[in-house]
Amino acid sequence: MSITSDDLKGMIRAITAAIESEKDALNTLDAALGDGDHGTGISMGFASVVDATTEAENPSDVLRLAAMTLMNRMGGSSGALYGTLFLKAAMHIKDKARITPDDFVAMWQKGCEGVAQRGKSQLGDKTMLDALSPAVDTLAQQISTGIPFVNALNDAATAAEFGAESTEKMQAKHGRAKFVGERAIGHRDAGAQSIALMFRAISNYWKDK
Repeated sequence: MSITSDDLKGMIRAITAAIESEKDALNTLDAALGDGDHGTGISMGFASVVDATTEAENPSDVLRLAAMTLMNRMGGSSGALYGTLFLKAAMHIKDKARITPDDFVAMWQKGCEGVAQRGKSQLGDKTMLDALSPAVDTLAQQISTGIPFVNALNDAATAAEFGAESTEKMQAKHGRAKFVGERAIGHRDAGAQSIALMFRAISNYWKDK
């Protein structure tokens, strides 16, 4: 199978709808440890990505424009990290008119590496990486064993959801949340939750397709 620029645009529309529907819940999560605007910011960011990528002709352009738009519209550390995720993914598939499931895995692996480097974070730091890394690792493992793409995406989304849930037991190491110390325990990281929503939306897009 192959994945086209139209598929990536469809995935972005699905992500946008999922984020918009959970915008208030994301704000509530963020309010416990941060500014309380993560849902609003990421919702505006992805809505702008839908418009920015309309005329993109190849997968790399879709991801590159998504990256630039998220950086500009979201701002702050979240914008930088989400922008890095999509930019590193775009760089990996440069000039390809269509991408394979293996390309799809590799582009998210590169994106995940970029997020870790940009945020100077690792698993257990109570960040978006705690959902992103297990999702990408699960996707890579399942694809490598020949599991159908749709099933692999479902498993990746489930891993992201468990990863986001796991942040409730963690003490934050980055951002404003680190200043609340042990009081961060019991609260889910909003960035990890938005990654879980993103991967579930991607999974649902391919199920519907």
